[in-house]
Amino acid sequence: MLDADFFRRWMAATGAAVDREADRLTQLDSPIGDADHGSNLQRGFTAVRAVLDKDAPDSPGAVLALAGRQLISTVGGASGPLYGTLLRRAGKALGDAAEVSEAELAAALRTGVDAVAALGGAAPGDKTMLDALVPAVDALEDGGFAAARSAAEHGAEATTPLQARKGRASYLGERSIGHQDPGATSSALLIAALAETAQAAA
Repeated sequence: MLDADFFRRWMAATGAAVDREADRLTQLDSPIGDADHGSNLQRGFTAVRAVLDKDAPDSPGAVLALAGRQLISTVGGASGPLYGTLLRRAGKALGDAAEVSEAELAAALRTGVDAVAALGGAAPGDKTMLDALVPAVDALEDGGFAAARSAAEHGAEATTPLQARKGRASYLGERSIGHQDPGATSSALLIAALAETAQAAA
């Protein structure tokens, strides 16, 4: 079972991954976006770590809901509302339980991913964060954390030959082809941090 401390460690591990990869995320964003994805997420997850250290919510759902609210309030562009919605809706789906199972987490993330799809009007294949998140949740339901990580990473890499149909990159039309999507890449970092946290807890 996964408790609030597990979820706080997951958010901290995500922040550390974003710190490491911020420059690469911004480089990916430069040709097809505003060249600020890495710096925006870095600011957001720095704020998430600070508020979780200060408030220490006592349930998994409360950790994710607080992290989501913090991202919405501190991250500019589209990524703040999208990541914030993902975590807030997943947290709400988990409710007030002190501990949740892997299956319950997978179901909650599915709820969050569905909310992101509704908010952005996107689907897998549109060259967005959903290209990493949807296969990750599918794999988490069937094969566990390591499978989810692999699926997210493969999904992010598979955005390179796609033409963007949603978001800022869609304005570029065919010029968006040949670039890995930064949102899918950062989403893969989120799932990788989850897998690392689970492995460390095993």
